[in-house]
Amino acid sequence: MELLTTGAFAREAGLSRKALRVYEEQGVLVPAAVDAQSGYRYYDRAQLGTAQLVARLRRIDMPLPLVREVCALPGPAAAAAVAEFRDGIAESAAERVRAADLLVVELSEGTTVSFTLHCGAASHIGSVRTTNEDVAYGDDRIALVADGLGGHVRGEEASAAVTEVLVLASAGEPGIDELDELMRRADAAVVALASGDQRPMTTVTALLRTRGRLALLHVGDGRAYLLRGGDLSRLTQDHTHVQNLVDAGRVGASELRTHPDRALLVRALGAGEGRSEADIALRAPLAGDRYLLCTDGLWAPVPPDEIAEALPGGTPEEAAERLVALALQHGGPDNVAVVVADVH
Repeated sequence: MELLTTGAFAREAGLSRKALRVYEEQGVLVPAAVDAQSGYRYYDRAQLGTAQLVARLRRIDMPLPLVREVCALPGPAAAAAVAEFRDGIAESAAERVRAADLLVVELSEGTTVSFTLHCGAASHIGSVRTTNEDVAYGDDRIALVADGLGGHVRGEEASAAVTEVLVLASAGEPGIDELDELMRRADAAVVALASGDQRPMTTVTALLRTRGRLALLHVGDGRAYLLRGGDLSRLTQDHTHVQNLVDAGRVGASELRTHPDRALLVRALGAGEGRSEADIALRAPLAGDRYLLCTDGLWAPVPPDEIAEALPGGTPEEAAERLVALALQHGGPDNVAVVVADVH
């Protein structure tokens, strides 16, 4: 056993003496020895790994009681505990974002500007599939793409069902407080199609006008992008097994398009309790913005730089047709649905 003084241990661990004292009091990191005469504390060099783990757990704001539990677990169990905590962080962050969105709307009540959407929609069966389960729809209130799951019975009916629910609701321009219930109705419409062992499912990504704001509704692996000031940014996260692997650092982000399990969804409408929750976000409309909504029939075969090059210019209808043509040039391995929406 190689003992280090508190100061030496703190320096090597990258912690302050005050932090070490707190961790000792909480039973998270206890000194290996205490001098009975002077009260000096000594740490075993072998404790440096635990100290560094404690520091990393605290950087993600894990409470000390939970830190103590994680440090006592073997590697796989500790990893599972951290993953569970991470999921809680994501859920809490989403709730705070939603609360902030609602507050923005309430505080800006009466100051929002009028706007409308100009949409161009295009869809194609692709070069391989025998049926087209993708939907692309757009008008002055809503833009939407949906993808009935390939290989699932009645996927075309599922994508049509969610489209009907959202398009009908858009006529009343629902408020932010109605969006959760709207997505539950959309899910129920898909669930109602189930019969026996047949459970049709669908993804959906939609941009909906809601009282001076745009609501982005998303479940599955469709995507939404924003072209603003010449810069293209992705607004949605794939609800897929591979995206979870990327988030966990087990595969690189570049594998989202090519991984053999790329199409394995963890969320979709009609998938059942706990697997159909929608991501809902509010966006402030800005004249000149161009949004792109697409199913994986576009973003999976077509490299991002080619999408970014094809999106600007022309009318939304022309841009949507260009992007579908681009997917076909890359083999058209799947149905493809694209909506390009300009804000006016």
